[in-house]
Amino acid sequence: MIIPVILIVLSVAALMLFVSMARGRRVAIRSLDDLRGRTRPVDIESFRNLIDPAEEEYLRSNLSAKTFRMVQRERLRATLEYVQAASQNSAVLLRLGEAARHSPDPKVALAGDQLVSGAIRLRMFALMAVPKLYVGILLPSARLSPNRLVEGYQQLSGLAGQLALMQNPARTPRMSLVL
Repeated sequence: MIIPVILIVLSVAALMLFVSMARGRRVAIRSLDDLRGRTRPVDIESFRNLIDPAEEEYLRSNLSAKTFRMVQRERLRATLEYVQAASQNSAVLLRLGEAARHSPDPKVALAGDQLVSGAIRLRMFALMAVPKLYVGILLPSARLSPNRLVEGYQQLSGLAGQLALMQNPARTPRMSLVL
């Protein structure tokens, strides 16, 4: 009887930890001005290049096995940095979306709701991608690619840009510099 109770308690604790990680740290983000200094820019094209299976195959076929493993480990470490930055940014955008949900303007509230959904989805993708990337660093010959993460981040950036346009059209161009 005690073992099932312990397993249930551990399962609930793990679920709470997972939800906490998905939501990110509690940071008050109420407007676009609050984003400054809390996000890390992500170069989408470089990120996409790092996870491109064709690029990996090109390197695999044109480098010696030892050199490929060394280069692939570096590429995966760089990818890990991008994934962590995207995850951090999505946590911040989650807070921005939550604030926008409470707007009296129904369009802004809907955009905020979409931003929250996209941010949570991206955080989940990132949480699943990180262990895969660590496995890839340990075993560089394994073929792992977090493609959905780049697409999700690009979509999330677009949603944030739409929300910025609705809330303050004059500051919309700055959004690309922040994300």
